[in-house]
Amino acid sequence: MTALIEARGLSAGYGHLAAVRDIDLAVQPGEVVALVGANGAGKSTTLLALAGWLPPMAGEVRWKGEPTTAALHKRATMGMALVTEARSIFRGLTVAGNLRVGDIDQSHALSLFPELRPLLSRRAGLLSGGEQQMLALACALGRMPALLLVDELSLGLAPIVVSRLIRAIKAVASDGVAVLVVEQHARQVLRVADRAYVLNRGRIVMEAPADELIGRLDELKKSYLATPVG
Repeated sequence: MTALIEARGLSAGYGHLAAVRDIDLAVQPGEVVALVGANGAGKSTTLLALAGWLPPMAGEVRWKGEPTTAALHKRATMGMALVTEARSIFRGLTVAGNLRVGDIDQSHALSLFPELRPLLSRRAGLLSGGEQQMLALACALGRMPALLLVDELSLGLAPIVVSRLIRAIKAVASDGVAVLVVEQHARQVLRVADRAYVLNRGRIVMEAPADELIGRLDELKKSYLATPVG
């Protein structure tokens, strides 16, 4: 099966400095793939390069088997949705206003996250962090993407909220959406992922089924996930 999105020998970074090098990864339709690693490992850089936010320094990104250099907004029209760690919402608008601006069907968004129904008239900036992340995901998924890219889903959130968000991601994957989740805290995302890549100091050092990596989590934490960047 042709991967929905694929990186081949991808290097990317900032200025003349490559933060990630020789990245090879792929995500299939209906698959949840986790990209895990310590702070500074290059997870967000990899995601931004896949999304078209950063241009490749070397290698290529492929969409549905074809190389692409399209910018982020063009990839969005092709079926890609990106949720950044900054939670891409309009904080000055209400929840309902955010859905309208994004041209999101309100009933569909509420079917994904019924917790938002009593909050429709509340300004997004007054929501809790978990509610903001639900709104960001609802807006992204409301566009019916083929691919969802999520950066640091758990950032600043309680474990019970993270569990709720991950269940929603797993549910849309079961409907055929390809999902790539960048995450520092590995355990919860590995429980629902199909496969995972481990990133260390800008390079992928391991790729395996997620359930296999859960069994090796202590080893991974010692070797890669808690490694400081020197």
